[in-house]
Amino acid sequence: MKKLKLVQQISSEGVVAVLRGETPEEVVEMADQAIAGGIKVIEVTMTVPFALRAIEELAKRYSSTTQDASKYAIIGVGTALDPETARAAILSGAEFVVGPSLNPNTVALCNRYRVPVMPGCMTIQEIQTALELGVDIVKLFPGNLYSPAMIKAIKGPLPQANIMPTGGVSLSNLGEWIQAGAVAVGIGSDLTSEAVKTGDYSLVAKRAAQYIEAYRAAKK
Repeated sequence: MKKLKLVQQISSEGVVAVLRGETPEEVVEMADQAIAGGIKVIEVTMTVPFALRAIEELAKRYSSTTQDASKYAIIGVGTALDPETARAAILSGAEFVVGPSLNPNTVALCNRYRVPVMPGCMTIQEIQTALELGVDIVKLFPGNLYSPAMIKAIKGPLPQANIMPTGGVSLSNLGEWIQAGAVAVGIGSDLTSEAVKTGDYSLVAKRAAQYIEAYRAAKK
């Protein structure tokens, strides 16, 4: 039941912060600010040096099961290329796994441990295969290669597919993606680039709040 609840929570939150940085400490600070700004689903990518340290620290600070709103967040791993990486992240506290592509062995590993997995897919064939493997949410990646109309095209033959575009989602088009039927969206560099450039990480919280406001407006 925990896996189903997590999928429902991620869908309900609607916005996933995809965090990359130079150090685990930097990513933890980004995550703290994103959570303060209202984004409660955090994806730490494995491209971060010592990424597992960041996942472990964030998993200690935040929980998907707490009743304390200030400590509530769902911490996951991104750029998981293989099942070995996924398992290491799960053991470090990751509650969901995201990959840039569809790796059947990674999906099998996550299903074994009842952890939501979101592989990157680009074609109807990949999405159908993902569904057959038991994937609950498919990451449409890279999203900047498509328009929101792609979701309608996918849901023609595959209305049961839950699609999360990542890459190219911005404040200006988030509403279009959600209204087109996206179950959630992944936000990457647009959330953190100004903070990294200026060294003022409070800008992440401000940007996160703007994304949450845009998401809520789109859901009305």
